[in-house]
Amino acid sequence: MNIAKLLTGFDESALVELELKHRLMPDVKAAYLKMQQAAALDGIELALVSSYRSFAQQARIWTAKYTGLRPVYNKAQQQVDIHSLTGFAKVEAILLYSALPGASRHHWGTDLDVFDKAAVAADYQVQLLDAEYQQGGPFYALDQWLQQHAAPFGFFRPYLYDQGGVAKEAWHLSYRPLAEGYLKSFEHSMLFDAIAQSELPDKALLLDHLPLIFQRYVCTICKE
Repeated sequence: MNIAKLLTGFDESALVELELKHRLMPDVKAAYLKMQQAAALDGIELALVSSYRSFAQQARIWTAKYTGLRPVYNKAQQQVDIHSLTGFAKVEAILLYSALPGASRHHWGTDLDVFDKAAVAADYQVQLLDAEYQQGGPFYALDQWLQQHAAPFGFFRPYLYDQGGVAKEAWHLSYRPLAEGYLKSFEHSMLFDAIAQSELPDKALLLDHLPLIFQRYVCTICKE
């Protein structure tokens, strides 16, 4: 296994499928299914919004936001006019909720975004906004359940609190037994190489600011 390719979203060989369109590492899938069963006993239908994403998938999301084809939100959940921003300010606006391709924990097969299918209508479109997981939101009960029960299954929430990088993401779970080691193995040079070989917009700007991006948006997470 090439660890650099795995961590930057270019190695999918070890992944297994679940819920039709999703993929995770085998140990992560097993832990998730056990947690899903436990949640069901408490009336919560744990379901996935997203799991593994390749570099190419993350690049499509990033480019769509960078060019204004997908919405970008600030911490107040207000949509940002991305065309009004220039330079690194534009990059930072996107990094708040979307990782730079090559730097997403979703590349690892250890991280997943979840919601409670039982709390909403079948046609509900999950937005992955903080308001949905706060008191009064449809997934507040899930948020509280995860706070109490995620850890015994090996999961933690790396963006449970805003630490000046990625915004709060109550829906984002990470499988600690694998993800901790992956983060320790992840080197700035791996990300640099992935970005340098890509066709991302304003690539030179990204490379110039990569040390800051790596420290603030990759290394800075909630440990508990």
